[in-house]
Amino acid sequence: MNPILVIEQLLNGAGYGLMLFLIAAGLTLVFGIMDVMNLAHGSLFMLGAYVAAQVHVHSGSFFGAVFVAIAATVLVALLLELTLMRRLYGRDHLAQVLATFGVILVADDLVKMAWGPSPVMAPTPAALSGPVDLFGVLPYPAYRLVVLGAGVAVALLLYLLVNHSRMGMLVRAGASDRWMAELMGVRVKKVFSGVFALGAGLAALAGALMGPIMAVQVGMGESILIPALVVIVIGGIGSVRGAFVASLLVGLVDTIGRAFLPLLLRATLPPSLAADLGPLFSEVAMYALMAAVLSFRPAGLFSARA
Repeated sequence: MNPILVIEQLLNGAGYGLMLFLIAAGLTLVFGIMDVMNLAHGSLFMLGAYVAAQVHVHSGSFFGAVFVAIAATVLVALLLELTLMRRLYGRDHLAQVLATFGVILVADDLVKMAWGPSPVMAPTPAALSGPVDLFGVLPYPAYRLVVLGAGVAVALLLYLLVNHSRMGMLVRAGASDRWMAELMGVRVKKVFSGVFALGAGLAALAGALMGPIMAVQVGMGESILIPALVVIVIGGIGSVRGAFVASLLVGLVDTIGRAFLPLLLRATLPPSLAADLGPLFSEVAMYALMAAVLSFRPAGLFSARA
């Protein structure tokens, strides 16, 4: 097997895993700290991708488009939190799932009305469209390296925010004992609104960065939501560190499986059948990984609740 191809797929898997982390981190914060199951998190990812693609096409500034996408998505998330999510705090998870699933249906229809049913083209920034020569032998897309760097930087900043800042201390206090925190003067509602906005911003950032790599289309939020849920289950609900480790594992398993399983299956199966079964088996491998982890650690790798 070509070692250059292996290194390239490892980098692709790490990049996909870091984008999963941006989505899963916000989802695990909202679920683990606020105890709210927000299925509409994928719709925020989709909104960020659409807004970034539209602004980039009209302005020509990719980084400006990312900023606008994050700002617009956070504003929409705050409106959603004020009008709907606050009514769901303290309700059972079934009510939260049904309500936020309704938000998915509404969001998909609104996106169709605004941008149409066809996929939207999200161009790669011109300055990052070329390859970078890694190790002198591997030409790798510059944009994917930027995505890798952005994911690592956000993971580090998020770790510092949650574990080594006053905001993180207030978040953990509100999650541990909301009523005692309120008696001590913590404005838990504002803290929870901040957590919800932070999760939305991370989802929008992931959508804006993934736009030039994957198709920006209606329903993209639902397709990315399932791997994100697998990530938070593997990593442990409420754990940012667990989400980071699990995202890399899932990203690598999925990408390597899609790249190499068809090649292995061609040794015993017809090429067309191997090409069809390879992606299917790689998706099954993601769930097999989750089952293997939960069989040894039912609460996840780094469960915050444990």
